[in-house]
Amino acid sequence: MLGIVVSPGAPGRERLGQLEEPSRREDQLLVKTLALGVCGTDREILQGRYGWPPPGRDWLVLGHESLGRVAVAPEGADFAVGDLVAGIVRRADPDPCVCCIRGEFDMCRNNGYRERGIKELDGYGAEWVTLEPEFAVKVDPSLGSLGVLTEPTSVVAKAWERIDRIKHRACPPLARALITGAGPIGLLAALLGVQRGLEVHILDRVREGPKPELAQLLGASYHSGTVADACQAADPDVVLECTGVPELVVDAVRVTPPATVACLLGVSSRGRALNADVGTLNNDFVLGNDVVFGSVNANRRHFAAAADALAAAEPEWLARLITRRVSLAEWRQALGKRDSEIKTVIDFTLDEQ
Repeated sequence: MLGIVVSPGAPGRERLGQLEEPSRREDQLLVKTLALGVCGTDREILQGRYGWPPPGRDWLVLGHESLGRVAVAPEGADFAVGDLVAGIVRRADPDPCVCCIRGEFDMCRNNGYRERGIKELDGYGAEWVTLEPEFAVKVDPSLGSLGVLTEPTSVVAKAWERIDRIKHRACPPLARALITGAGPIGLLAALLGVQRGLEVHILDRVREGPKPELAQLLGASYHSGTVADACQAADPDVVLECTGVPELVVDAVRVTPPATVACLLGVSSRGRALNADVGTLNNDFVLGNDVVFGSVNANRRHFAAAADALAAAEPEWLARLITRRVSLAEWRQALGKRDSEIKTVIDFTLDEQ
């Protein structure tokens, strides 16, 4: 079978290679890959800046945003042949921490976790993969290929779960949300905010094209000025920072109203320095009773919530998030980032047509 093979830490050695078909245990699902989403983590792995191969070798099968169809299911499992599934990315540390023991492996405290397609476990970027049923989540068949959005949606589902827990004990009601960044994570975060009945505002530098249109279709307000301007217009109770751009990160926690919850979802580019008055930031947090936290990855509960959120969304709106599809044979094209794009997907079914 074909698979996307990379060598973490050694850029330039990536290739579409022939791999042995996976050896399935009796308790595993055999899944035919239909689509693979691409994100910044995949690009960093190709650049040699991130990623770890499985022990004992120097290569890794890429891909963590998956959609597949069950070809073989173990007897007694809650899966049937033909089910659409998304694979959970993270696995608990073999020497589990207290969070891993409780099933909250996305919150692993000792960094011994493993991740499909990222850290020590082969990813989903091959024509066939195996999955343990406990790490597979059913996707509503009505979603079809849009189920490939499950993994990025799981990340924002986790963020919203944590926000809900924090605001449950806070003074201001959760009524207005500001999302900085209208990429896939930002727009999906906005979708879940709208599904919660919130007034949603989106800030992005792009002034025309699909991003403002998708915000309008969602019923959200769209801004293209500064974070301060957007905060003045939105008066948010919660901010989800989805870009990782250092200047926006600082502004997202500095210019917000008092008692705001700020969730940081974007990963910043390495090597970028930014001068900031930490004392002033500290005073703003303390005197404003602010909450600032980071969130990444997801466990099974969040993947299930993501699948539910996608099933409840307008399919036409979701379809517009995917702005480019390429075949497996053209997988390299998917790793190039274009400003006008939102989400790029490697569609394994295109090679079959």
